[in-house]
Amino acid sequence: MNILGTQKKKQDIQDIFPREIPYYCFKEFIALDADRFTMLKNLLDNVRLCYTVCHIKGNRHFFVYPKGLITVNTVSSVKNCSPELIFQKALAKVHVTTVLAAHYDRAAGSPGANDNSAAVFELIKTAHILKMDNIGNWLIIFTDKEELKFGDSLVDQGAYTLAKALKKGGFDKTQVFIFDCCGIGDTLVISTAVDHMLKNDEALRFSRSRHLIAQMRERALTTARNIRMEKVLLAPTPFSDDAGFFRAGIAAQTITVLPAHEAAELVSFLRVKPDFATALVSKQESSGAGFIPPTWAILNTAEDTMDKLTPRFFQNIVTFAYTLVTGWRGRYT
Repeated sequence: MNILGTQKKKQDIQDIFPREIPYYCFKEFIALDADRFTMLKNLLDNVRLCYTVCHIKGNRHFFVYPKGLITVNTVSSVKNCSPELIFQKALAKVHVTTVLAAHYDRAAGSPGANDNSAAVFELIKTAHILKMDNIGNWLIIFTDKEELKFGDSLVDQGAYTLAKALKKGGFDKTQVFIFDCCGIGDTLVISTAVDHMLKNDEALRFSRSRHLIAQMRERALTTARNIRMEKVLLAPTPFSDDAGFFRAGIAAQTITVLPAHEAAELVSFLRVKPDFATALVSKQESSGAGFIPPTWAILNTAEDTMDKLTPRFFQNIVTFAYTLVTGWRGRYT
């Protein structure tokens, strides 16, 4: 049974956004045989966004930015430099206050409609509006290898080695917001997952990361209030790229969404069994031990399809992301 009930045809992404940037090619992007790297590259070209592909430890990350922010060519002539070192030198000259990120990879055999195509397209839309409004001082990163294979650890995550490079480039004080699984539901969930890393790691407990996380969480809550989002929740979520970033020494705040009834059920369950939050964060559910929102239960499976999405709420995320960067709602949001 469809987890959101019977879906009406009008909710199909390409019915709602038949020619709108960037959603016109969403269906092709989630096809099982899609070359997502090439498709994302072509889409960014078509939307005429400035971007650079950064190769780090075999992973390919897209950096999207305002015109003139990153000038890799100024350091690319340095001899005997690896692509990583070249990009680190370029990043050292970049000063931004806000980084928005979303992973574009997916689990094998899954269309990845919600995890994480929806957020990728929403951030492309955000970048397009920021460009139209001539807004600077932002950076959007589409990360590779968020999805780990069995036996992998956090240091194998693409976000870990990416964050190491960002840290060397002076980004350890920059506010980073991760957008993951933002395609199903109307309730904004501001993740408290990293609190569990802080709680269980003595070194991290007293680090600067705790202060930065508190700042980002308050900024997210303030942004939601400013745009009058009525359904907002602080709750633990399964780890995303925030885990790799955090382990590498960069604090990151994950943003996701859930249907209102699933969010309410999750909160109710955690009130009764608060210890289940740890299992939820690390995706270690034992049979019958807890409540996993149906939206999260289908992640990384063949059931993560386009018909489960609620594109009528996509603009909520675009407006939220835009306002995080600008502090105000633009005329196009």
